[in-house]
Amino acid sequence: MGLIFYHSSYRRAAHFNTTHVRRQAFYALPSQHWGLLVQPPFSILNSLSKLDDLIDDNAELAEAIFTVGFRAFIAPGLDSEWVASVIPQKVAHDEFLVYSTIMDCYGVKAARVDIEKAVSCVNQFYREWSAEGELERSRCYSPVIEILVSEFMTRKEISSELSRSDLSILVPGAGLGRLVFDVCRAGFTVEGNEISYHALMASSLALNHTSKVGEYTVAPFALNCSNHLSRADQFRTFEIPDIHPGNELLAVGPGQNGPAHERMSMSTGDFCVLYSNPDSKEAFDAVATVFFIDTAPNIIRYIEAVHNCLKPNGLWVNLGPLLWHHATRSEDSDSDDKKNKVDKDGDVDKGIADPGSVELTDEEVVALVQHLGFTIEKHEPGAIQTGYITNTNSMLQSTYHSSLWVARKK
Repeated sequence: MGLIFYHSSYRRAAHFNTTHVRRQAFYALPSQHWGLLVQPPFSILNSLSKLDDLIDDNAELAEAIFTVGFRAFIAPGLDSEWVASVIPQKVAHDEFLVYSTIMDCYGVKAARVDIEKAVSCVNQFYREWSAEGELERSRCYSPVIEILVSEFMTRKEISSELSRSDLSILVPGAGLGRLVFDVCRAGFTVEGNEISYHALMASSLALNHTSKVGEYTVAPFALNCSNHLSRADQFRTFEIPDIHPGNELLAVGPGQNGPAHERMSMSTGDFCVLYSNPDSKEAFDAVATVFFIDTAPNIIRYIEAVHNCLKPNGLWVNLGPLLWHHATRSEDSDSDDKKNKVDKDGDVDKGIADPGSVELTDEEVVALVQHLGFTIEKHEPGAIQTGYITNTNSMLQSTYHSSLWVARKK
């Protein structure tokens, strides 16, 4: 129920956790101290008020995501008579207020993990859909797309009638959809896959429901009050999206038979479950994984899924670090009940729900990929240096020295 946190909960929680608690702490200072700090050039209370305004900007984006998600995932299953009975007339004209009221009627509370994911998802718009995020994107996405283009050119030498749209590309861990969008704009047929409803709703807003460039404003660094050189750095805002996806996807590129949107799709669900099954066998010419494989509790599952869904001689391009997401598994995830749980068809659970986890080095991952049916054609450990939603003006900088490798299915 990650959808819950995207409505009014974002606004309430962000105000409480960012400004309310800081005002309380500020007034707990000795009166002569806070009396000094409310005056220029410090003006701490003015800064907190500015943060409140920025939280409201972020909340507008969060609420737009909520509206899109509700419309897609919940509204179709609602009883119209019940909805009419619970919606006050004063909010009936406002789609967001109508959906918020319905969610309040359910009485579901957002879990802490939902709070963290929703905040992160809003901030990711800076990386994925702002002009200023292009530096991070280009360092990660451009090498991948260049390799895909090179693969196409090699194949075209063998078959001169081949067009880019003839190559089908899978992008697991699609996130907010920018890599899927950019691969599609490069002329390929592409399918994104994402398991997180937070990301799916956000990508749907960006790709399908924005009406213009710069429709929303995001302040990705506002909620973090540490390591700023100046308040202006903390208060920076960015307009998103930097490009209007709808217009771009209507375009017909050179040598293409139809608009780009006909070559782009998105699947929902566990990557391992969806792409290990017979329906996905040998369905794609290439798989592109960026900042993805370290989300695997068991990397073997991912490798097997990629091998299954790639055509013979298909290409796997990977770029990213190894910040393993499942360094520790909860006690419940390793319980006997979990291990023995079966689905309605009688098969043991698969995918990231499986118990157990392992953390490998880059060398070990590459060796495992080779062992499980691939030939490594390129391996450049630490080749790509990039941040992730990095505040370039911050006193604290984190940089990934990502590994880039290309594997071909035997």
